[in-house]
Amino acid sequence: MLESARKLLPICLLLAASLLMPQRALAADSGRGRAIAERWCSECHVVGPEQKSAPNDQAPPFASIARRPDFDEARLALLVLSPHPNMPKLVLSRLEVADLAAYILTLK
Repeated sequence: MLESARKLLPICLLLAASLLMPQRALAADSGRGRAIAERWCSECHVVGPEQKSAPNDQAPPFASIARRPDFDEARLALLVLSPHPNMPKLVLSRLEVADLAAYILTLK
């Protein structure tokens, strides 16, 4: 019994440390989201205020997306994971989707 407790101790310590971690460390990063937008989205969407136009006039500007009342991280994840016909398939992690959503929300 003592041996199994010793094996569980490192796992318990890691769990406790993750619970004590500041919320900021777990929060989405809009700066990383902007970099993702500029790399993957700017060919179709206007992703920032300094970008005057986009090649695809069918893709809404990110500022317009940000102002939609139903826009949030979950909505963006749905759009990215099951893209519509005009959108290329993107492979983003959950953290990258959260970062991208955080960036888009800065454009409200």
